[in-house]
Amino acid sequence: MDIKSLYNEWLEKATADPDLIEELKSVAGDEEAILDRFYRCLEFGTAGLRGVIGAGTNRMNYYTVCQATQGLSDFLNAHYEKPSIAIGYDSRIKSDYFSVEAAKVLAANGIKVYLYEELQPTPCLSFAIRYFKTQSGIILTASHNPAKYNGYKCYNSNGYQMTDEEAAETYEFIQKVDYFTGIKTMDFDEAVSKGLIEYMGDDVIEAFLDEVQKQCVNPEIIKDADLKVIYTPLNGTGNKPVRKILKRIGVEKVYVVPEQENPDGNFPTCPFPNPEIRQAFECGLKMADEIKPDLLLATDPDCDRVGIAVVDYDGSYKLMSGNEVGAMMLNYLLSQKKAKGTLSDESIAVKSFVSTDLAEVIAKKYNCRFKNLLTGFKYIGELVTQLEAQGKADNFVMGFEESYGYLAGTHARDKDAVVASMLICEMAAYYKAQGKSLAQVMDEIYDEYGYYCNTVASYTFEGASGMEKMAGIMDSLRENAPKSFAGLDITVIDDYKTSVSTKVSDGSTSTIELPKSNVLAYTLTDGNKIIVRPSGTEPKIKAYITAVGETREAAQKIADKLQADADEIMK
Repeated sequence: MDIKSLYNEWLEKATADPDLIEELKSVAGDEEAILDRFYRCLEFGTAGLRGVIGAGTNRMNYYTVCQATQGLSDFLNAHYEKPSIAIGYDSRIKSDYFSVEAAKVLAANGIKVYLYEELQPTPCLSFAIRYFKTQSGIILTASHNPAKYNGYKCYNSNGYQMTDEEAAETYEFIQKVDYFTGIKTMDFDEAVSKGLIEYMGDDVIEAFLDEVQKQCVNPEIIKDADLKVIYTPLNGTGNKPVRKILKRIGVEKVYVVPEQENPDGNFPTCPFPNPEIRQAFECGLKMADEIKPDLLLATDPDCDRVGIAVVDYDGSYKLMSGNEVGAMMLNYLLSQKKAKGTLSDESIAVKSFVSTDLAEVIAKKYNCRFKNLLTGFKYIGELVTQLEAQGKADNFVMGFEESYGYLAGTHARDKDAVVASMLICEMAAYYKAQGKSLAQVMDEIYDEYGYYCNTVASYTFEGASGMEKMAGIMDSLRENAPKSFAGLDITVIDDYKTSVSTKVSDGSTSTIELPKSNVLAYTLTDGNKIIVRPSGTEPKIKAYITAVGETREAAQKIADKLQADADEIMK
């Protein structure tokens, strides 16, 4: 069916949500706007669906969500006799609506649904899957994307996002579902009365918080530290659970940013609700002038990522990167576990392979085993699940990604900003008792191990032409491999798509023992590195840069040169 016919069909049949017809009428005659809405269908992958909210096959709306849910229902019924599922949602526009409509589709297909009564963090959904022993889970969220986006993530029975195989098979079922004739649904109240939809109560959240609290290492220190924290949930889901866990561990002085306290999918004071960027902290930093906190915390809308700003030497507040927080948290946990005698020869930490190599150096000091995995927290979730199956779950120290995602404990199998916020505050209290800020602690780590400058350069390619350009860039890098970056020779090229690692000096190869992924990694002289990876959820290519030097200035100089070369490639 051509684009015009698709448009006309939706204009006639997409009546379930009046907003869709109104939008379609508003773009009548605008060929470019119509093309953008219909040139493709949203693809379903291991990260589920993600797209702009609106009308069309390339948008997040009633029909694309329900089509995906019908396909998921068919997948679950094909594999399980009496499947069940847990559903959560965040503060984004239509997240609550999509969650209810998805529940109605699942119920119509005979699948028992456990639905959160109100918005909850993504890690709470991961927890609920294992709490109720469901076969799957759905969370309606677009993480830290701008307000125009929403998303639909699917989880398996282990509590982490679907594997490649599960997602591929589910997508096959989805593609067989007609948007207008193939979706089963039923009345919500009828589904509740028949026991097909059941709301989860506060007891589930309390059980989640109980497990989070068990990750405290030095609970006795916190109450006496007189820690002052400014916190912003960025109009998302973190407000209640983060404040509850901090109160539980004795952090009494928590000041919440009022403009960003309550759920609001429009994110009026923060167009990019991403704790990786300074804008997310602007309202909190204004409060800091008067309150003078020890640190500021910001969790993204679905509360699976957390960023911090800490007191610098001159009294100002500096933002710490995800790599810095991950390395510092690992150093804290390992040092404290060793001091308490709870660190074993089997203890293990893990990170995504694009995250800072500093963490691996720290782990080595404490004789802690270490693993690098592909980007995507499901791979960390898989590792935790494997440890649990071996009866070794207690060996898991923590896992993290440079994009501000951390997990300590095995209560969730996805990144968890609730447990991370708790541990960050505990860590700050511990060092405050020694007269140190977290900025000073990080500098001490750099003094010991060398300075690691880790930066991420993102390159956006919007629309149909953008997707083609992204593919062309990756193909060109493979066909015409560069020999150096920033004047530094490439010593090893790792192609995760072909699973081949090539030593440049002699051309010898070895096999990469990780799942295939469209990623190219270049190891350079002196421990420097650049990794090129298309995003799985956004129209972007990201270049992950590692520059190592004896000083901040030396490392930054190398990082700037590496990024300049990356900029040229992405033109």
